[in-house]
Amino acid sequence: GGIFVTIAMTGLDQDLMQKNLSMKTIGEAQKNMFTFTGIFVILNIFFLSVGALLYVFATKNGIEIPLDHVSGKPRTDFLFPEIALNYLTTIPAIVFMLGLTAATFATTDSALTALTTSFCVDFLGMGKKENLEKKDAVKKRHMVHIGFSILMFLVILVINALNSSSVVSLIFTIASYTYGPLLGLYSFGLFVKNRGLHDKLVPIVCIIAPILCYFFATNSKALLGGYVFSVELILVNGLITFIGLLLISKKTDQQTKF
Repeated sequence: GGIFVTIAMTGLDQDLMQKNLSMKTIGEAQKNMFTFTGIFVILNIFFLSVGALLYVFATKNGIEIPLDHVSGKPRTDFLFPEIALNYLTTIPAIVFMLGLTAATFATTDSALTALTTSFCVDFLGMGKKENLEKKDAVKKRHMVHIGFSILMFLVILVINALNSSSVVSLIFTIASYTYGPLLGLYSFGLFVKNRGLHDKLVPIVCIIAPILCYFFATNSKALLGGYVFSVELILVNGLITFIGLLLISKKTDQQTKF
């Protein structure tokens, strides 16, 4: 499950793959992918090592994992700031805050840009020449950007209030639902030949699949003899999407297109 979550969150993420799509040739795109893969592995090893060292430091100094204020359960997310702000000197604390702020801004900025662009082009039709030339086009883009900023802030507050586990665990859980349809769509386009899709039904399939997965996840103990789904739920999600796409497809002489 973790392998497919990584494939979906990296290989099928528009924000990450846009770098490859912007290359002039396939060779340059392939070179960029291999380079990025190497850097990605090194960075993952580095951050995993830092996380392990944090636990070693906490164990040696008798630092307990802070508890969640609502549920009272240990929140591993709080261990890093707990050590940086309360057990280290001023300079490491400042570096921690700057690093956290920089990482947050970098991720949020790219996400907001992608959301704003997608909404303006796909929903408001601002990609058309006649709409780009309108006087209020820039104002609309700014309003959409502000709207998504407020929405993202509210989502963060809601998730923080409802979540009692680590953020990483929550991200993987959400990815199992949101990236599952992407995995199914990609697999269908890759492996299924000479079948066309009813475009208007594709979003319905992609919405139904996560709903069914939520039902399976919440009732897996009763249905599967005590088995509890984790991140491997993305496989079930992708499979349901794939089957749904097959059901709404029909034979055609052309290559599958979305």
